[in-house]
Amino acid sequence: MVEVNFKQIVQSEEELRELLGFPSETVKNKSINFLDEHCKHFIQKSPFLMLGTSDKDGNCDTSPRGDHPGFVLIADDQHMIIPERPGNRRMDSLRNILSNPQVGLIFMIPGLEETLRINGTAKITKDEELLLKMTAFGKTPQLGIVVKVEECYLHCAKAFKRSKLWNPESWLEQEELPHPAKILADHVNLPGVDEKQISVVLEDSYKNRLY
Repeated sequence: MVEVNFKQIVQSEEELRELLGFPSETVKNKSINFLDEHCKHFIQKSPFLMLGTSDKDGNCDTSPRGDHPGFVLIADDQHMIIPERPGNRRMDSLRNILSNPQVGLIFMIPGLEETLRINGTAKITKDEELLLKMTAFGKTPQLGIVVKVEECYLHCAKAFKRSKLWNPESWLEQEELPHPAKILADHVNLPGVDEKQISVVLEDSYKNRLY
């Protein structure tokens, strides 16, 4: 592997400010530390979020979470609970939360280019009474991620406008898309594990083990 020598690395906030300037008064004041009615409504309409975590050493992970709109349970003005649906048992987010409770969330709503960003602290609950409220298709999650809101604000639409993410006309044709089963087979790199076998496993998982 060829080593790349990156030059002119920015090393301080002062350098950043010299290049990019300072936020406007509107931007500085848009952050709140609780869930008001606007934020609650946004979360209730959102079927998808990204969860950012890191361990105590700063090793980071970002994980998608998705379900029917309103799948995140709002407990009060300060707390929400994300159901932990079945996954691959790596438990990256959960293990990170045990090591370092600081988390970051981005909520998305299809067709809406603004997103809702929430930062706070998290803990893992196995409270059956609470988890029952997040039952879906007859399946109750074994765990939930409780997030205490410390910072909450609406993020502008520029990234979505630049990417045209919600514009079907910008989407790739099916034959142009990456092939997940092929990627996984090559990354797993085990004898007897090929693209066809991975495809079967994925299809079964998506069909029978979503909840």
